[in-house]
Amino acid sequence: MKKTIYASPLGLLLIKEEAGMIMEIDFVEEAEGTSETPLLLEAKRQLEEYFRKERRSFSLPMNPKGTEFQKKVWRELLKIPYGQTSTYGEIAVKIGSPRGARSVGSACNKNPLAIVIPCHRVLGKNGELVGYASGLDIKAKLLELEN
Repeated sequence: MKKTIYASPLGLLLIKEEAGMIMEIDFVEEAEGTSETPLLLEAKRQLEEYFRKERRSFSLPMNPKGTEFQKKVWRELLKIPYGQTSTYGEIAVKIGSPRGARSVGSACNKNPLAIVIPCHRVLGKNGELVGYASGLDIKAKLLELEN
């Protein structure tokens, strides 16, 4: 697995590639042993454009590892437009699990592709800012960036 670091305005992002696919993007404190490949450079470029408000969606080959349920949730998250939000309950209904808001929250927590799969756009049932694996401060800043 190849990996690189992108120094985003919100902190370091570790980007991992395997077999020509982006497997993981995650906020980290530090990382060692990084490398550059054309795909990792492209991922960094697209993230840079996102943070400059020049990119609203990503076009990277991705293969996030997860259960079928998690992947179903992540596919639905990709449908949330830039600058808009949804709720865990709304996502649950859209994937056919109307009582599965907590399970959707759990799948969001396991999202291996921060920012690219926009779990930061998912809010609690009353629009409250809840649940983000990298911290609510980062979630709030990502939502602020998009508005």
